[in-house]
Amino acid sequence: MQTRIRSLALAALVSVLVVVPALAKGPPWISIELPVNPYDQSMRGAFLLVHSFHHGTAMGYIVTGTAEGIVNGERRSVKLEFAPTGREGVYALRQTWGQEGTWTLVIKANQGPDDAATAVVDLGPDGAVAAIRVPTMQRGQWTVPAPVSLSDVDTALRARAAVLARRS
Repeated sequence: MQTRIRSLALAALVSVLVVVPALAKGPPWISIELPVNPYDQSMRGAFLLVHSFHHGTAMGYIVTGTAEGIVNGERRSVKLEFAPTGREGVYALRQTWGQEGTWTLVIKANQGPDDAATAVVDLGPDGAVAAIRVPTMQRGQWTVPAPVSLSDVDTALRARAAVLARRS
């Protein structure tokens, strides 16, 4: 009897060891949701929602980000805070950056060190979302999240701020 239990336990352990690495392979994904459902208490007052995924499955990854801005010609960076909602892998972002200036939100779903999917959210002059992109690259036959550098964000932000300044 004990031999049978040990055999079953060993089989279960081997199954877990085979399945876990398979689940860990592959990149995370991120998506942005708006407008936010005003009827869900856990989301009420949020500027937008962030969804984090592994393949097609919602995952409670660590979500981090910054609001990168230019206000009256000065560069600003504000750490973003994300609140969990009642749904797995869904986080609410409340506005903590100023109303003035040109802003870009850089939001990451972190699966591990150097393994993140990044959403770049440009805000328009009215403070509303003007564009959302998740930069990607090809890895063999797969489309995967591309790394996003702060210098790339800074260059694009400065160019956008200059264009908006010329319009006003």
